[in-house]
Amino acid sequence: MRSFPYVLETSTNIGPMPLLDMISTPQDLRTLTRGQLEELAEEIRAFLITKVSRTGGHLGPNLGVVELTLGLHRVFDSPNDPIIFDTGHQSYVHKMLTGRLSGFDTLRQRGGLSGYPEPKESEHDWVSNSHASTALSWGAGLAQGFQLKGENRTVVVVVGDGALTGGMAWEALNNIPIRRGVKLVIVVNDNGRSYTPTVGGLANQLAGLRTHKKYEKTLSYIKRRVSSLPVIGRPAYDLMHGFKTGVKDVLVPEGMFTDLGIKYIGPIDGHDVGGVISHLEQARQFEGPVIVHCMTRKGKGFKAAEENEEDRFHAVGKINEFTGEPLTASVQATWTDAFAEAMVQIGQRRQDVVAITAAMLHPVGLGRFAAAFPERIFDVGIAEQHAVVSAAGLAAAGLHPVVAVYATFINRAFDQVLMDAALHSEGVTFALDRSGITGTDGPSHNGMWDMSLLGLVPTLEIAAPRDQPRLVEALERAVTVDDRPTVVRYSKERLPDELHAVSHRGTGRDRVDLLRADTDASVLVVGYGQFAGMGMDVAERLTQQGFACTVADPLWCVPVSDALVELAAQHSLVVSMEDNLVVGGLGERLRARLVDDGVSTPLQVFGVPQRFLEHGSRDEVLEELGLTARDVARRVLERLVNEQAMSPDTESIRER
Repeated sequence: MRSFPYVLETSTNIGPMPLLDMISTPQDLRTLTRGQLEELAEEIRAFLITKVSRTGGHLGPNLGVVELTLGLHRVFDSPNDPIIFDTGHQSYVHKMLTGRLSGFDTLRQRGGLSGYPEPKESEHDWVSNSHASTALSWGAGLAQGFQLKGENRTVVVVVGDGALTGGMAWEALNNIPIRRGVKLVIVVNDNGRSYTPTVGGLANQLAGLRTHKKYEKTLSYIKRRVSSLPVIGRPAYDLMHGFKTGVKDVLVPEGMFTDLGIKYIGPIDGHDVGGVISHLEQARQFEGPVIVHCMTRKGKGFKAAEENEEDRFHAVGKINEFTGEPLTASVQATWTDAFAEAMVQIGQRRQDVVAITAAMLHPVGLGRFAAAFPERIFDVGIAEQHAVVSAAGLAAAGLHPVVAVYATFINRAFDQVLMDAALHSEGVTFALDRSGITGTDGPSHNGMWDMSLLGLVPTLEIAAPRDQPRLVEALERAVTVDDRPTVVRYSKERLPDELHAVSHRGTGRDRVDLLRADTDASVLVVGYGQFAGMGMDVAERLTQQGFACTVADPLWCVPVSDALVELAAQHSLVVSMEDNLVVGGLGERLRARLVDDGVSTPLQVFGVPQRFLEHGSRDEVLEELGLTARDVARRVLERLVNEQAMSPDTESIRER
């Protein structure tokens, strides 16, 4: 048994919650009656609404899994029986029931509770999973490992919030039945949604199970007649829940899961805690893999979330816990807003431009494009690999697709970018939202790998615009390129003020904007994307210390432009700053070009180190990494002063 002495010392400050205050371990649930469990569910929802409203986080998904999580911990023996959540953002209730209630004041804050399962926090968290569709593979491996070791343990995987739309989940389902007797319970949390309503054939199949008229009518009749029997009514109905599977097989004979060799139970009401417990007990006793299909309502118990059809408060910032209204006014547009506006404008002029996203229509800003051009939008679900290859197909058919995803999720489709889009010279544009340090969602969500990975792809071009006009300009150019993939990467932060160029070097993709050009400048500061403004700040600090600077923004940073190399050759020191890994980033690429071209100008590179970063605000993470204007200027100044002190002219002056 592993031991993780992780304790958070904070108070809840939420008022009396008599049942919730009794729960320090999952075993405490076993002393509660069904009525008490129902009361506990209401206390948990009140707690979640209050706490997440103050900190921000994934509110809607967790409100939907309260009874389901109570049932899981009532029936299974965590951590001996691993419980793995896919997607990981629906694990808040699990954290509350496993000794981390007091940590919710610090949810997603530096040094506080992670917004995802985190093995460093608790032995009840087996997998630090926050990218979707991976948990079934984890579960299969764990269950098969326990079986091989002769250990009588059951692995539980909660798959929901759109995770079953990912191809990797179906790869796992195809392989799980291969070994007989593997004790694996797959709980499908079917809320019909990911961020927005779940799309695709699977979603339609599940909807058929949920809504078949004969099925619902028959079950309603059974429940009404049996439950009305005096004394034995409710117990009899609980025993007859198993009959539901037979009803389903007769009336809705899709055979969707049984054809895979996995026993299917359901669908059941995921908010009936007694029903959830009885069905999970059945599943636990079965000697083999079982799917328990639970129907839940995302945002349940919070009126504002239930009435929000866009995403049911999937993820929120700080909000009013009664109305759901944001507590901070949106006074400045974000990069996502700018992308959304630009896509609509491009779509109005270009009938060949289509858009693709992976279950993130609104988060990436394609909602307006979808409203304006409903026939030209494709939401493929949590299936980034399919998104990229289908985009290559659309391009081959003569269209220009724009694939909009979070930067961290393009990692999942690297092979498809390389072998399908680039190898076939297809003009696909990738719009990567949330590039660079994102912060609060933790190590898996920082968009710090995309440029290092995608920069390996032959012919591919990457732009990192510094402000809204440059974003529009980059997108306009990207959708005209039909013989290679292009990438436009940008932050999730507020749009910075416009930064005007004082002059330019080069043209087209090779163009470099000069944002500052001091006379007799000795230092070239290369700042691009979200760091362009910081580059100006660094230059000002160095100038105040007597070192004149040029500030350059290479609009298309990969491949390295000839104009940037020529600029570097004209200065005594180049300083490169990037919101990406140093390894494989622009600085390293520029260094290689300087060596290849015989340019001896030294280069000092600042960027993200090759390690996973703990969650915290963007500013806190950048501060820790030394990626602030103050820190960069200090380190550059130290180098300049040291080099100046060691120069021959300085030595001769000292001798005289």
